[in-house]
Amino acid sequence: MRKTVLISIIFLLAAILRFYNLEKVPPSLYWDEASLGYNAYSILKTGKDEHGVFLPITNFAAYGDYKPPLYIYLTVPSIALFGLSEFAIRFPSALFGLLTVAITYLLARKIFEDERALKFGKLEADIPTIAAFLLAISPWHLQFSRGAFEANVGLFFSTLGIYLFFKFAKDNQIWILPSLMSFLAGMYTFTGQRLFVPLILILLFVQFRKNVLNSLKIVITSLVIFGLIFYPLFIFATQTLEGRLRFQEVTIFNNLDPINDSIRLRSEDHFVWWANIIHNRRFHRAGEYISHYFDAFNPRFLFTKGDVNPRLSIQDFGHLYYFEIFTLALGTYFLLARKQKFAIFLLGWLLVSPMGPATARETPHALRMIHILPTFQLISAYGIVTFLTSTKHKKLFSVILGLAVFICFSFYIFNYYFHYGQNYSRDWQYGYKQAVETIKPLYNQADTIIVDKSLGRPYIYFLIYLKVDPANFQKSGIVVKDKFYFLDVLGFDKLKFTDVVDFSKQSGKVLFVTTSKPPETVEIVNQINDLNGNPTFFVSKKGFQ
Repeated sequence: MRKTVLISIIFLLAAILRFYNLEKVPPSLYWDEASLGYNAYSILKTGKDEHGVFLPITNFAAYGDYKPPLYIYLTVPSIALFGLSEFAIRFPSALFGLLTVAITYLLARKIFEDERALKFGKLEADIPTIAAFLLAISPWHLQFSRGAFEANVGLFFSTLGIYLFFKFAKDNQIWILPSLMSFLAGMYTFTGQRLFVPLILILLFVQFRKNVLNSLKIVITSLVIFGLIFYPLFIFATQTLEGRLRFQEVTIFNNLDPINDSIRLRSEDHFVWWANIIHNRRFHRAGEYISHYFDAFNPRFLFTKGDVNPRLSIQDFGHLYYFEIFTLALGTYFLLARKQKFAIFLLGWLLVSPMGPATARETPHALRMIHILPTFQLISAYGIVTFLTSTKHKKLFSVILGLAVFICFSFYIFNYYFHYGQNYSRDWQYGYKQAVETIKPLYNQADTIIVDKSLGRPYIYFLIYLKVDPANFQKSGIVVKDKFYFLDVLGFDKLKFTDVVDFSKQSGKVLFVTTSKPPETVEIVNQINDLNGNPTFFVSKKGFQ
C-alpha cells in the first residue's frame, strides 16, 4: 500500500509539473506550435489541412517543412474539447509526457524485475519508482512536455514500443505487433524517430534473438504489416523532393568544408598518392560526424547550460541535474560490474541515440535527441538503489542525496517559472497574440491591414487568434513558394504580409503591425513590449477619423 501511495504521489507531481499554467508558461506559442494548432483546427472544421489537402497521410505541408501528421491528428480532439487555445495545442504533449513517466515505470519493472528495493521502515522505493520520479522532474522532459513538441509524443511511442517488445519477450509473443505499431506511430509523429527506430529495433532483436527465432512466424507477419503501413512514409521521405528537403536542409553531408579541406591539404602535399589517402574527403566527413556524435555527451550541454536554442532549454541549467553526474557514474559502474541482465541493451540505447542527430549541422540538439530518455533516469535509479542498499551508511547518503535533489529541482523550477519566460519571451514569439488582440476591435473598420514579416510567419497568428474559418482561408489565402521551397503566405482577406512596410503608399483606413516605430504622421494605437520591456510590435493606424 505504501508503494502504491508513493507511485500515486509521483504521478500527481508529474501531472502538476506538466499541466500547471500550461497556457501561459512558456509565455507564447512559437510558430511551429501555432502551425500544428491551426492545421488541427482546419482538420476539425473542414477535414482538410490549411492548404486544402484532404486528411493528409504522410505529411502536412504547413510552412513547406512537411510536418509528420500524427501530432496534428492528436490535437484535433483537444481543440474540439478546449477550443482553439494555447492549452489545447499543448495538451497532447503534456498528456503524452505524463504517460511517458508511467511507461518508464512499467519498463523499469521489466528491466530490473529481480533487483532489490530500497526500504526505510514501511516506505519502499524500488528502481522503477525512482526512475519514474527522476523523469517526472527531468528538466529535459519537462521542457518538451510543456510545449507542443512532436518529438515529445514521438518519445512516448518509442518508449512504449520498447516496453511492449519486452512484453513480447517475457510475457507473450502476441505483443510484437503492438510494439512495432508503436514504433511506427513514433515515425509518423517526429522525423527524428525515422533514424532512431531502426537502430533501437536492431538492439532489441539482438537482445531477444532467441525469443525472435522461437516466434519467427508471428515476427515476420508483424514486420510485413509494419512494412506495408510504413511504405507510404518511406516513399514520401525518400522519393519526393518535399520529403528530402528537410534532411537536405539540416544535414552535414551538404557541407562543402570537408571537401574543400581535403583539396587544400592534398594540394599542399602536391597530390602525392599517400596524401590522397590520408586527406580523403571521406575521412574528413567521418571526423566531422564523430565530432557531432560526441557533442551529445558534452558536459556543458548535459549539466550546465543545455541547448543553445532558448526554446529547447532554460539556458541557466543543463538537461540533467548536477547530482546525476554521480548517480549516472554509479549506475554505469554497477550495471557493468554486476553484469546486469540488460546492461548492454540499456547502455546501447544510450549510445545509439545520438547517431541519427549527429548527421545534422546543429549539435548537440536536445529536441532531435530526446529519444535518449529515459536511459539517464533508468541508469541513475539503478545506481541509487544499488549503492544505498549496499552501503553501511544508507541513511546518511540518503539524506545527502535527498537534499541535493531538492536543491537542484527547486533551483530549476524557480528559474523556469520566474525568469525563463521573461528572459526569453521573444524566442517564443511573444507579442503576436497581443498584436492580434489590439487589431480585433478595429478589424471591421479597416480597409487594409499591413503586417511586417521580419519576425517570421505572422499569418499563422492571425489565423489562430482571429479564429479564421479554415474554409475561407483555403479559398482566399495567397500562398507562394520561395526559392528555398518554403511556403509563404502573402495575405488573406484584408490582411497583407510584407517584408517592407511603406506607410506613405497606403490609402483608406489602414492598420499597421510593425517591429519598428512608425513615422509621426501615423497614429500609434499600441506599443507591445516583450516581458523584459523591450518593444516588439507597434500597432498603428492611418486614415481613421
